[in-house]
Amino acid sequence: MLKFFNTLTKEKEDFSPIKGKKVCMYNCGPTVYDDVHIGNLRSFVFADVLRRTLEFNGLKVKQILNITDIGHLSGDGDEGEDKMTRGLKREGKPITLKAMQELAEIYTKRFQNDLKELNIEKPTKMPRASSHIKEDVKLIKKLEQKGFTYKTSAGIYFDTSKDRNYGKLGGLSENHEAQIERNSEKRNGRDFALWKFSKSEGLGFKSPWGKGFPGWHIECSAMVLKYFSNFLDSFGVNLRIDQDQSAVIDIHTGGMDLIPIHHNNEIAQSENATGKHFARYWLHNEFVTMGTDKMAKSEGNVFKLQDLKEKGIDPLSFRYWLLTAHYRSPISFSWEAIEAAQTAFEKIKNQIQSIKNKGKISEKYLSQFKEAVNDDLNTPKAVAVLWEVLKDESLPAEDRKKTILEMDKVLGLGLTTLKKESVTIPSEVRSLVEKREKARTQKIWPEADRLRKEIEAKGFEVKDTEKGPVVKNL
Repeated sequence: MLKFFNTLTKEKEDFSPIKGKKVCMYNCGPTVYDDVHIGNLRSFVFADVLRRTLEFNGLKVKQILNITDIGHLSGDGDEGEDKMTRGLKREGKPITLKAMQELAEIYTKRFQNDLKELNIEKPTKMPRASSHIKEDVKLIKKLEQKGFTYKTSAGIYFDTSKDRNYGKLGGLSENHEAQIERNSEKRNGRDFALWKFSKSEGLGFKSPWGKGFPGWHIECSAMVLKYFSNFLDSFGVNLRIDQDQSAVIDIHTGGMDLIPIHHNNEIAQSENATGKHFARYWLHNEFVTMGTDKMAKSEGNVFKLQDLKEKGIDPLSFRYWLLTAHYRSPISFSWEAIEAAQTAFEKIKNQIQSIKNKGKISEKYLSQFKEAVNDDLNTPKAVAVLWEVLKDESLPAEDRKKTILEMDKVLGLGLTTLKKESVTIPSEVRSLVEKREKARTQKIWPEADRLRKEIEAKGFEVKDTEKGPVVKNL
């Protein structure tokens, strides 16, 4: 039985889809004003493992991962500068919609390349916020008709006092400060913008309320309702969300930082518009930290995937490192930790590569693995089971390989596509290998160890086999 920790109920619950074996899942995507850092990427690796686990259990997943290319302000509580505008200023581009779209295209492609390098499966769709203005307007109109909105000089706001259940995700109190924007025109401190009026002539979209931008929160609700129901197409009294359907979608994911504001606002506007629960299960991943601090652009302590690559770290080694911690636990970044993970991952790859054929799956180990991932995505335990298989010499090598490749359908480490690497060995390294082999033959172990370290210092490792030494890149 699949079990997930539901942020909404604060309990680990059995998972069952709303409809048969079909799962509807929405993942909050990036705001593409800059490169995504590795802290952000944890959310997408987590969502990918979640999807793979659902599919591993025979379920069919419809996955939407959005791209935010408008509407996200620097402060999540509707204050500060628009992030895309900030990106335009940083790169010296004109403050126009065209330039904003060009900037978004650059960083969307870079984000998609990061997903590819991390072996993250393509979502069913990756819709862009800027392509759904019509849906945003329809949803705001519906809320307006039902009496949940009011107008200020800054825009159209949602009146949270009209929602008795506001803040139920994470159990927020009425005076929860994280949401409060210092705006004297707001009726309540926690009210949030559905539509923000444009402050620049060159920016904005037309709407019944004036030129401007949709709020960051309304964009996600509109895209969920568009791609997982016909609510926005059949706009009006007769909702086309099935009457026996307990919620619009099965699963909604994101980082822990999205709980207080963004996700509570999504719930409020969606549920009051449709009269249906928004999502049955809410899953949130913890942060990548730098010491005790969250990794974030605002803290100035971020690393990007490219930074890791420049240090010789394989993106899949980074993915492996993330899997060694539970998604609901913080994971502390250090170069030593990443390098140790890469060394461990290389050992797995090398052993898999050395086995020519695939045998039979060990049902014993696969059962242990499935039990781990089905228990709220316990990837540290799942990785530990993989290592048990790798070390179990009572199991034929071919069976070990077949079992691990089956596990990799969930872990996504790319083990099924490994190719035999051709290593170009410099003559000086070959000479050191020959000297070391001679020392080993003569059982001069201190000299053999010294030469091995010298070989490693030059970026190579030597492994002793029955057929002689094998040299590989570190």
